[in-house]
Amino acid sequence: MTISKLTTALAVTALGLSLAACGGDPTEGDKAASDTIVVGSAEFPENAIIAEIYAQALEAEGVKVSKKLNIGAREAYIKALESGEIDLVPEYSGNLLSYYDPKTTATSPEEIDEALDDALPEKLEVLDAAPAEDKDSLNVTPELAASEGLKTIADLKKIDGLKLGANPEFKTRAYGIPGLEKVYGITGIKFTPISDGGGPATLKALLDGKVDVADIYSTTPSIVANKLVTLEDPENLIASQNVLPLITEKKASDKVEDILDKVSAQLTTEDLLDLNAKNQGDDKTAPDVLAKEWLTSKGLI
Repeated sequence: MTISKLTTALAVTALGLSLAACGGDPTEGDKAASDTIVVGSAEFPENAIIAEIYAQALEAEGVKVSKKLNIGAREAYIKALESGEIDLVPEYSGNLLSYYDPKTTATSPEEIDEALDDALPEKLEVLDAAPAEDKDSLNVTPELAASEGLKTIADLKKIDGLKLGANPEFKTRAYGIPGLEKVYGITGIKFTPISDGGGPATLKALLDGKVDVADIYSTTPSIVANKLVTLEDPENLIASQNVLPLITEKKASDKVEDILDKVSAQLTTEDLLDLNAKNQGDDKTAPDVLAKEWLTSKGLI
């Protein structure tokens, strides 16, 4: 062996001994990090609350968790998931399917669940969906529901010259005016476009009687606050949007799946309405506090 090779060998040996004295394998930090599940969320309060619920449920069972919440819109957090920046995010079944398969015609929970299996990339999977949904919903005042006997979307045929308020795109989307005509046979609709996503202006138009029915997202606190009647959709015109965990396959261990399935089994639309109301109401309760309260009330932590 040459002097230079001998010197190199001794240096490598010394380095190895030094590392051993400091705790051994220099990749151990990476291995430890790989045991941690990074929970992300979209940039709106409801999704952050659900992400906190997932994170705290996992932590309570000894799973290492870190959080990167409020990442942005679906395009941003899906990119973070696919790149490995995060491992888990709360999703909504119908919209997730449409993201990966824009031409899908699936609308029922069963159809969407089956289609997602084929549409998702190999490295991603979804776990059990919750009964909870956050989606477009058609709402009427309790007075109109009582006087006209309105329980389902089909019942809207009872109202001549039906006045409907919703986002402008509702006029042309498949679940909007075209769907109401094709699926439920409701014709002659007088449409009022209101560009606030089912917010205060849409609510005011409904309460003032300027429209008979309004499209409002199903977990909006104003539905409960004003005792609105959300019409049932027996034909699944509006695609199901059940809350479900979207997770990387490498982090979807049996333990993690069992924990999150138990969470999903108990999460309802009514729960989301209540959580959103507390978050957006006078108290402005933070997502992490709401998550702990919900998990405790369900006996999950």
